Order: sequence, then structure tokens, then C-alpha cells
Amino acid sequence: MTFTPPPSAAPGVTLGQVLDARIPDGDPETAWLRRRQEYRVISPANRKKFTVAVVGTGLAGSGAAAALAELGFEVHAFCYQDSPRRAHSIAAQGGINAARARKVDNDSLYRFVVDTVKGGDFRGREAEAYRLGQESLRVIDHMNAIGAPFAREYGGALATRSFGGVQVSRTYYTRGQTGQQLQLSAYQQLMRQVQAGAIKLHPRTEMLDLIMEDGAARGVIVRDLATGRIHAQPADAVILATGGYGTVYYLSTLAIGCNASAAWRAHRHGAYLGYPSLVQFHPTCLPVMTPWQSKTILMSESLRNDGRVWVPLKAGDDRAPGDIPEDERDYYLERKYPAYGNLSPRDISSRAGKEQIDSGHGVGPMRNATYLDLGDAIKRLGADVIWERYSNLIEMYRVAVGEDPMKVPIRIAPNTHYTMGGLWVDYNLMSSIPGLFVGGEANYSYHGANRLGANSLLSASVDGWFVLPYAVMDYLAPLLGQGRPALDSPAVVAAYQRATQRGEALLSVHGTRTPTEFHRQLGTYLWEGCGLNRSDKSLKTAIGQIRALRAEFWQDVLVTGKGKGINQALEKAGRVADFMELAELMCTDALDRDESCGAHFRVEHQDAGEAVRDDDNWMFTSAWATSAPLDFSSNPMLRFTRHAEPLEYTNVHVARRNYK
Repeated sequence: MTFTPPPSAAPGVTLGQVLDARIPDGDPETAWLRRRQEYRVISPANRKKFTVAVVGTGLAGSGAAAALAELGFEVHAFCYQDSPRRAHSIAAQGGINAARARKVDNDSLYRFVVDTVKGGDFRGREAEAYRLGQESLRVIDHMNAIGAPFAREYGGALATRSFGGVQVSRTYYTRGQTGQQLQLSAYQQLMRQVQAGAIKLHPRTEMLDLIMEDGAARGVIVRDLATGRIHAQPADAVILATGGYGTVYYLSTLAIGCNASAAWRAHRHGAYLGYPSLVQFHPTCLPVMTPWQSKTILMSESLRNDGRVWVPLKAGDDRAPGDIPEDERDYYLERKYPAYGNLSPRDISSRAGKEQIDSGHGVGPMRNATYLDLGDAIKRLGADVIWERYSNLIEMYRVAVGEDPMKVPIRIAPNTHYTMGGLWVDYNLMSSIPGLFVGGEANYSYHGANRLGANSLLSASVDGWFVLPYAVMDYLAPLLGQGRPALDSPAVVAAYQRATQRGEALLSVHGTRTPTEFHRQLGTYLWEGCGLNRSDKSLKTAIGQIRALRAEFWQDVLVTGKGKGINQALEKAGRVADFMELAELMCTDALDRDESCGAHFRVEHQDAGEAVRDDDNWMFTSAWATSAPLDFSSNPMLRFTRHAEPLEYTNVHVARRNYK
């Protein structure tokens, strides 16, 4: 098939090459089985001769590190938290999907694939959706075996519930703390290998740069956050499992420490960034309550199993929710999308909520929320049942807001949550840099333009436990006997100097504004220009604002303290500097993609508020390269090149999404 990508809609963008994702030819349903049979293996006696650096210890990182160590490789695992238990995977709440068809509701692997591809608005890989569904069976059994306390039916079988974007019950869960329980189970396996001496764990350590030798990733440069010491860890392969970059918007559901620096430093070395503008805005966050708050709080999508979303029918109605009768309420998701109702996909539900708020139907003190009401479910099922299902979420809301969801509706609003974009990887999860593998939310794969709820924990687990160990071994097999770069090699010395010079550059500015001030301003520009709704005008405005802010940052940022010892201002400044550059690429990608798809909603391309794709021109993945000096210590002019990976669908019928 001849593929010619369209010209760029963004000024200054260079068109690059057509990318090969290395997906096996033939039926996508059998692609993963055939690929696994092709992978090369290394004998157990030789595995100990290889070193793998794993950056990030969430579900993907912990799983990959533990699995590789179990196989016999030497593994160095790095996390900036004081313990892998605090990786952000622990914050996920609602559940993990699996196509196990245990309910008598006609679920199947094919239905899982259709839901995933359709949910991503036909901008993800069909073969990867099959792999996700096929390995989902092993993931649930594996996590159950290593200690995840999944909810169970009365007879002992694992329980499931529904989640957004599907009409069957395939989500396995542990109340509203599924991520926590899965992360703790993976952490136990990680620490088992640490105790056995197979993994060297480096907590409180941040990756500053990649060691590059002959065009391949050969290790990492890291900073000890407690001592300030910068040192190198050469490796035969590197795995990045550092999570998403939603905190670029400042306010997000992510932990404040979540950042994009490891991925962005790799990107600047040549690792393409796929779909950077595709960001998921979760529909059931707590609304912003003060201009000074540092993050938002997520209320699990699982609440939409029993909760009904509504606003007052009359704009500006300031009555208490209990005083508004049924016939004066607008259950807008049930009205607009009757087939899926309150379990409509996140991108659609978020835009629908924003539409109600913008039209004057918002509720709460700042009129910036809608209601998620458990009242009908309590009447139907009883308070005890609802408390059993959602007790930790109900208690969290009580503490955060001071109201009882068992008596009054929860106030919700869309906010930044998950990033479908990330480092581009081929079917083997290897980036465009040989030897650099990427897992979990740090890569762009599986989800297309919108992630279905409960596919996040699944994709991270699949990557960590059941893809990366095979793919990394296949890559390493022909490298036996080649060795790693020495600490005094030119590649290691150059990477060390880049990392050192960057810190010195930030410390030398001596400005007046803190990194947090710049970050908050950047988030405002992004939210207004490249948020739930985007337009040609808003994106061009945002690009200009971001460039000006980045110039001001390098002239006026205040980084107190020194390079040695604990210096959280220096950590924050480095991350914000990376966010500044990433934000410009996000807006450029959104401006370039002249269509609407999933979470990318260009107001110029809609039909009565629904996204309108342009499959003739844009059925491909945008994978971006950034050209700029590699010293990371200045405010360079960024130049972007858009590469393209064509998307094909063999088994899933391509159609306009319809959840009505």
C-alpha cells in the first residue's frame, strides 16, 4: 500500500519518513503468538553477563525488573520516590480489564479488541489491541497468584464490574484501590529479587540523561536526590517506565512529582514522541476549589456504575440538589448517549460535562462542576451495598470536601489525567533508539486517541510482565560478548558533562520567580490553548505564549541552594524546563493534526458536538523528532519533524464512533 502523509497544518514542521512498526504480517489476531515464537533467547548461563537499567518502578517498571531478574539478568532499578511502593501506579482506583468472559454477557476477545480500537477512535494499532486482550488472561491470573486481593463473588470466583466505553462486565477490581493492591503485589516481587541480589535498587534517584554510544542507548546518568551526587550506570539495554506527563498542565490528578524529564531527555537524543497532544481529561475529578491548589483529586470512574450524572435543567439554578425535583434535572449523559449512558467513554463524558458547565448549568460554589449522584442506587440496593463497593472513595470525598456522598451528590468536573501520547515504540516496545525500550504510560501504544477506563493498569502490567522480558532478551541475544561502555569512555563522559552543565545553568540564572510560578503559568496556557477543546487560533496563541514564557524562564527563574545535597528547587526547575519544550511540541502536534479524533477535539471538525475524523488524510500515528542543541542548558529554537506510521484495520470495521 502506498502511503503519502498530508502536508503539515502547523508552520515550520518538516515531514519525515514513513515508519515501520515491525508488526508481523498477516492476521493481527495471531501476530503476538507468531512474534513470540520468532524471538531469540539467551541461555541461563549467559543472562548474568547482561545488565539492564530500568527507570521507574510502577507496574510496568517493577514487573519488567522482577521478571528480568527472575530470568537471570543483572538489573538496576531506579525511582525518584523513597520507595517503589510510592510509584504513581498506586493511585489508580477503579479496576483492570480482562477478556476472560466469566460473566454470561457475551464478552469475548474480539469484543475487547473492538471496544479498545473503537474507544481509541481508530488511532491505535489493531494488533496491539489483540495482544492486550490475549495477555489480559495471564495478567489477572498472575496478579491473583502473587497476592492481589481481587474482589470475589459469593462462590469465590473473581468479581467484575463495568467501566466506561463497554457494555459488558470485564473489569476486575479491589474496591476503589486496585492500583494500590496491584502495585504492592508487584513491589513484593521486586523486593524479593532485591533481597536475592539480582536487582540493585536505587531509590531517591532521578534520571538526568541517556548514555548514547554508536546511536544506541547504553545506560543512564542519574542524580542522587539526597546527596546531589551525579553518577553513571552503563547498561546493555535501558527500559523507561516513568509514567505519563499530565502534570505539564500543572493541575492534574497525578502526583505532583510526576514529570516528563526522562522521556523528554530520551526524545532529545532521537527517540520519537508519538501523539504528544493526546491527553485524557477524566470526567470525574473533583472540581478546582481555589486558584492556589497544586493538584486535583480523582474520583474513580467505577462510581459511574451506580452513580447518575446530572445538572439542573435551568441554567443558574442555585438550589441545593435535594431541592431540585426529578423533572427539573438533566441526566445529560443518559440523554445524549442512551446506549452507554453514564458509562460513556471518558473523552465524550468530559466534553459533555464541560459543555454543561460552560452553558451556565454548573453547580457548586464556583459553578464549575456537575453532580454524580448515588441516591438512586442507595434506594435500589441499600446503603450497605454502596458502602461496601465504594467505601474508600466515599471516605476520601468526605475528607476532601466535607460532605457525605451517601447524603448529597458528589461534585465532579473534567481535569487532566492520562496521556495517550508518549515515546513512540515499535511492536517490540523498542523506541527509535536501539536498546531503549519503553513501557506503561511512558509509551504511546495500545490506546490510540482515547484510553478506555481500566485499560491503563492492564497495559502497564502486560508491558512489564509479558512483553518487555521477551523483547529485551531478543535484542540482547546478538550482543553477547560485546560488553558495556567503561565509566571513562567518551560516551559516558559526554553524558555526565551534559547533566552537570544543565544543573549549573539553572543555578546560575539567579532570577526572581520560582519554578512553580512558571509551571502554573504554563499550565494555564496549555489548558486554554490545548485543553478539552482546541482550535487553530487557540493553538497558535498558546505556541507564542509558551515560547515567550520559556525565554522568560531562562532569564528569571530562581533556583535556590546548591547542586550538592537535597535541592528540590533544582529538581523542579529541571522538570519545568523540560515541560516548556514538551508543551510547544504538544501544541504543534495538535495544530498539525487537522481533524478531531478521541481526546483531540478540534472545534473546526465537529458535527453537533461530536468529533469528526478525517480517515483519508490522518489515519496514521504522528511520531515527532525535535532538533535542538543537546546541552539542555539554554533556550534553543525548537524545530520539529513529523514522521508517520500508517494504521491498518483488518478485523475491526472502521466506522464513526457512536455511543448513542
